[in-house]
Amino acid sequence: MVTALITGASSGLGAEYARQLAARGADLVLVARSVDALGAVAEAIRSCHRVDVEILGADLTVTEDVERVAARLADPAAPIELLVNNAGFGLPLDFETNDIAREVDHLRIHVEAPLRLTHAALAGMLSRGHGRVLNVASVAAYLPRSTYGACKRWLVEFSRWANALYTPRGVTVTAVCPGFTHTDFHERMGLPPGQEGVPGPLWLDARDVVAESLRDAARGRGVSIPSVRYKALVRLAALLPASVAAGIGTRGR
Repeated sequence: MVTALITGASSGLGAEYARQLAARGADLVLVARSVDALGAVAEAIRSCHRVDVEILGADLTVTEDVERVAARLADPAAPIELLVNNAGFGLPLDFETNDIAREVDHLRIHVEAPLRLTHAALAGMLSRGHGRVLNVASVAAYLPRSTYGACKRWLVEFSRWANALYTPRGVTVTAVCPGFTHTDFHERMGLPPGQEGVPGPLWLDARDVVAESLRDAARGRGVSIPSVRYKALVRLAALLPASVAAGIGTRGR
């Protein structure tokens, strides 16, 4: 029996990771800002699966809250075998008009928090000789797409490096790079369903994204790009001039 800690677990991909890992028998530590929303997810999981579910309210743009989650990850009395760094949010693509404080929070939750939490988890995982870290990035990492793409690119390169370094010691690190996925991510940006500017064939199902990423992590892959069509789009993007790729990166929200 293993224990998984999942950030951003109150909805979307985070909640789906929680459901699928619980179905595999994993105990859970669920982290998000809203304790009430976490409680609802936890109760639904407990009603279906015989696993322990712990909830931890934390805002990962706040240093003190990140330190509390890091302390939980480093607790030798209750080891975490699987860390899913999933928490995040999106901003409008017009960097010059965005509030700079929100941009800094955006950087903290997508870069600083995964950095700190992975560091906190690694000591115990390496001493035990096994563990997994999944960092939820995005195919936006492969396109010039404002600061969101830049943050996710950092997460991909960090994960690739860490996976190569730590796999021989029993710990894998996988960057998960989904495309547009049906969750509440866009609604939290103020975009109701159907107004995201994304063609129907580009949408993915959260269940498929999570299942494929868990398979890729089990195989020890440093990067997981769920779906064949997004694998093809990433290869194509690498061949495009930066100006063309940047234009594509402005499509959808």
